[in-house]
Amino acid sequence: MMQSFILAIACCFTIFTSAYTQKKQRASGNMPDTGLVRKLLRQHPGYFQRMLDHPDSFRVQVVYTQINRDKNNKPSFREFTYNLNNNQYFYPASTVKMPVVFLALEKLNELNIKGLTKSATMITDSSSEGQDVVYTHPRAEDSRPGIEHYIKQVLLVSDNDAFNRLYEFLGQEYIRQKLTDKGYPDAIIRHRLNVSKSAEQNRHTNPVHFYDTNGVLLYSKPGQYSQAAFPALTVKLGTGYYSNGNLVNEPFNFSEKNRVYLQDQHHILQSVLFPEVTNRKQKFNLTDDDYVFLKHWMSAYPKESNYPYYDSTEYWDAYCKFLVHGSEKGPLPNNIRIFNKVGDAYGFLTDITYVADFENKVEFMLSATISCNSDGIYNDDQYDYETVGFPFMKNLGRMVYEYELARKRKYLPDLGKFQIQY
Repeated sequence: MMQSFILAIACCFTIFTSAYTQKKQRASGNMPDTGLVRKLLRQHPGYFQRMLDHPDSFRVQVVYTQINRDKNNKPSFREFTYNLNNNQYFYPASTVKMPVVFLALEKLNELNIKGLTKSATMITDSSSEGQDVVYTHPRAEDSRPGIEHYIKQVLLVSDNDAFNRLYEFLGQEYIRQKLTDKGYPDAIIRHRLNVSKSAEQNRHTNPVHFYDTNGVLLYSKPGQYSQAAFPALTVKLGTGYYSNGNLVNEPFNFSEKNRVYLQDQHHILQSVLFPEVTNRKQKFNLTDDDYVFLKHWMSAYPKESNYPYYDSTEYWDAYCKFLVHGSEKGPLPNNIRIFNKVGDAYGFLTDITYVADFENKVEFMLSATISCNSDGIYNDDQYDYETVGFPFMKNLGRMVYEYELARKRKYLPDLGKFQIQY
């Protein structure tokens, strides 16, 4: 009896120590390199030696999660990292759209208004200078914009304008508070994408009105001004940048840009794909229908959508599937689907993924970021995506996939919940 009690106390102390250590590591920015990813990279010097030799130049970070199932198909996770450092800034680009998509659905559920669903018509109004007004959308069914339509655009082709509408629906302060509550206090999503707005303008978000198909008003959100306080961020990178067509020979300032740690994005995706084993604090308030909807459109190809419609010559299957596929424009294997969100801007390439191979019963999570800016000049559109970034993502994804194919599992996963009729 006493031995069991002592063992229980020891276990509790171990758990507390582990959590305390992780908190200290997170605060310092120094995360443990768990070795496996580095070992695998070293086994493929033809693909990765430059990154291994010059870690500061390429700013590579990797998070890889093995998924193991028990006899009841319940998943457990084993996480490995490479060069993970929260103090090594990367611009998250469009990956910030993923948590905003999840929060948009959560907010609809919180409002809990009859008829106010993701398919309701969403009219974006204006209340301050420089705000866009949106009454119709040419790609939407019956030209009716809405949360559902915008989420599809974000997940299929990473549409910036669609993200901006979701950002305005939520508001900067709501996003900040919700991510903090879910355990991501360092996440900074403070601005719209691909539009020139001041920090003050990004604190202002538009009035938004929702209507049913008969034109009956369901809900109005007034224009808002954010009082959000963000963690201090001082980041200047490179040797120069272009401004109004002129080269400025100074480091580019990212201090007022978005920031979300790679590991946080990885865990955010994990929480939505595996809610059954996610603690309550980190869960998003989503319905069963929301989960099905998100899995569908995170893994679908642009050609598999009617509304919005995308020409497959302009938006190929791997258009937003960097890991495993790189920038391939040919047909992709039928047995593999990737549930993910990518981002590319300012020479940073990032992908947050879950990979499922239904034929070989293989699944894993893999997230990575790399800087592809060899000349150190920003805003010149001269980045090394094709020669460095996409090959790195493709080879990294395939390296881990091949490792997973050979990895022994006691129980093969039942991946039925990820198999979708597109």
